[in-house]
Amino acid sequence: MLQFTLTGFDLDKFIRETLDEDLGVGLEGGGKDVTSESVIPADARFSGVMDSRDAVVIAGLPLAEAFFRRLDPDVEIESLVYDGDQVAAGADLMRLEGNARALLTAERSALNIVQHLSGIATMAHEYVTAMRGYGAHGGGNPSCTLLDTRKTLPGLRVLEKYATRMGGAQNHRMGLWDAAMIKDNHVAVAGSVGEAVRRAREAGVKPIICEVDRLDQIEPALEAGAHHLLLDNMSPETLAKAVEIVAGRVPTEASGGIDLDTIAAKAASGVDYCSVGRLTQSAPAADIGLDFKPV
Repeated sequence: MLQFTLTGFDLDKFIRETLDEDLGVGLEGGGKDVTSESVIPADARFSGVMDSRDAVVIAGLPLAEAFFRRLDPDVEIESLVYDGDQVAAGADLMRLEGNARALLTAERSALNIVQHLSGIATMAHEYVTAMRGYGAHGGGNPSCTLLDTRKTLPGLRVLEKYATRMGGAQNHRMGLWDAAMIKDNHVAVAGSVGEAVRRAREAGVKPIICEVDRLDQIEPALEAGAHHLLLDNMSPETLAKAVEIVAGRVPTEASGGIDLDTIAAKAASGVDYCSVGRLTQSAPAADIGLDFKPV
């Protein structure tokens, strides 16, 4: 079996709870796949091939394997590609053979997670390509790094951020606990950018990321001890001015209003990072299917 270990993620719990949800475990009349149990003989066997109908970046195959093995420990699985691989339309991803009922019961959960995570990985790859100037929009900055955000589905953050890494992005904060991010609402309560940063610094928080949306906020944030500046909703021209003011004292990050049409120009401004919430918030599912046949 493919090894799949992520910090803060319980694979066995995720597989169990996802299948329990689909089977209606704990609900009146639930706890079984009524279609497969009524239509498919208990000893029937299936073989199948999971394939991609589009060119995508793959993520989630070890999870799909875990779903099938949960219901049929003896299932035979051959992974033909690996997470992070770029595949062409029509590529076969996985071959499997096992108990027909088990494979049919696990099929939807397995496909859902591979489609969702591969969609995120594919979008991340598209943004990395555009950001570095290798796409249709030109310009770009090969040294700029793509970041994800906390705009994730509840309960799926660790997996979705894993998928962005498979597409070539780097994880930003994993949550509210691993860095301070001072934004406009924090500033509104604290009274100023400098005061908000000062309070975080005196509380011993590290690192301190501070959002600024005006050039005149940069020096107060730096003087108060910010470790990283998030330059929010700035044009490429304003970003370039901000980078000049910062002069390498801390990393700079462009955020807000970034899409495939604008990321190359924003990256070319000289920022160290571009963060894009839509990687996890809006990525469409990849078109991945699984066809079975009796053995």
